[in-house]
Amino acid sequence: MLDFVLLLSIALGFFLGVCSGLTPGLHTNNFAALLLALSPALLSLGLEPHHLAVVILAASIAHTFLDIVPSVFIGAPDPDTVLAVLPGHAMMLDGRGPEAVRLSALGSASSILVALVLIYPLTLLFRHFYDSFIAHIGLVLLAIVVLMIATEKGLVVEGQGSLVHLKYKALALALFLTSGLLGLFAFEHQNLAVSPLGFEPQVLLPLLSGLFGASLLVISFFSNAEIPPQRDTFFRLPARTVVKSVFLGGLAGSLVAWIPGVTPAVATVVTRLGSAGSDQEFLISVSGVNTANALFALVALLVIGRPRSGAVAAVDKLVTLDQSLLMMMILVVLTTALASYIVTIWTGQTAARIVEKLNYKRLCLGVISFLVAMTLIFTGPFGGFLFFVSTTIGLIAPLAGIRKTHAMGVLMLPLMIRYL
Repeated sequence: MLDFVLLLSIALGFFLGVCSGLTPGLHTNNFAALLLALSPALLSLGLEPHHLAVVILAASIAHTFLDIVPSVFIGAPDPDTVLAVLPGHAMMLDGRGPEAVRLSALGSASSILVALVLIYPLTLLFRHFYDSFIAHIGLVLLAIVVLMIATEKGLVVEGQGSLVHLKYKALALALFLTSGLLGLFAFEHQNLAVSPLGFEPQVLLPLLSGLFGASLLVISFFSNAEIPPQRDTFFRLPARTVVKSVFLGGLAGSLVAWIPGVTPAVATVVTRLGSAGSDQEFLISVSGVNTANALFALVALLVIGRPRSGAVAAVDKLVTLDQSLLMMMILVVLTTALASYIVTIWTGQTAARIVEKLNYKRLCLGVISFLVAMTLIFTGPFGGFLFFVSTTIGLIAPLAGIRKTHAMGVLMLPLMIRYL
């Protein structure tokens, strides 16, 4: 028999995910915690716990699709789209914003299919080798960092000399360590982050919003950049390239869902290294990371009994996940993903028409003000301090001519110290 309440729960979750995804800087974990806090009131209206779990899951999936829109058009990421800001925003400034959104939607939707194919082999693998894998995760992260810095070549300028690449590698190492030390400080003192409105504080909000959002907006504000007319160009990538990018993002997102403390933002570093080609390839991959992670966090909960995302942690508090419930949740994911793909493309086209009519300087200033307000609401004065410092550090990469990926040291250095 058709469960109309279930369909309404999917629709409600989808709508809420669209709203949260389009809100600059709002992370799906914060939104899931907010919905969980409202659960007593929602349950009193007649919703069953599994219906509320469906609302939270559908919202988290829709969020992973729609959060690319503010990242592309206003350069304001949430913690899982920080690296997508760079190529996506650059494409927008080249008049190709809708194309960037279309690529992201393709990556998110296709990664669901990749994740479904990987469920059985990865479940089998981690069921038997999970402890061994976790024991060596520190070495894996160290190898990624070494590869990041070793492949930094900096800006190519004639007459610089054959050893100039060493200067850029040194700058990359300095940025990695500086951001990493900031991350260590923030996580060691995260008890100082107190939301005046009672929300669960997350120091990642000011850290990543400053490093990858506000710093980009500051550069844009002072560079006198203008938003050109946006054209809905269709990407031209070979099918083999698209498949490789989709698989890379889906695989990275599926793997990171099993690792404690490692967020999808860290997995995007791997996809950045693996997507050695165009920004178009990277956008497909990085979007796939976030959506595949949202699905596989459910699988990881069933196999190892530990929630690896805020949304799944909220689901875990509402229901006891078993195989039949997991199958139902996968159908929810597929349904939400299909609707999200369509709405994401439409929203990208609509946002393009709106943004090109705005004053870009005022837009940058307005979004920076919004990020500051979000930071203070969720993390208080301590978060405001972290936001200011992280924004300052975030200026290093564009001024030094190196990749901003190295600022992911804010997450990777604390994780390496934890696991090595």
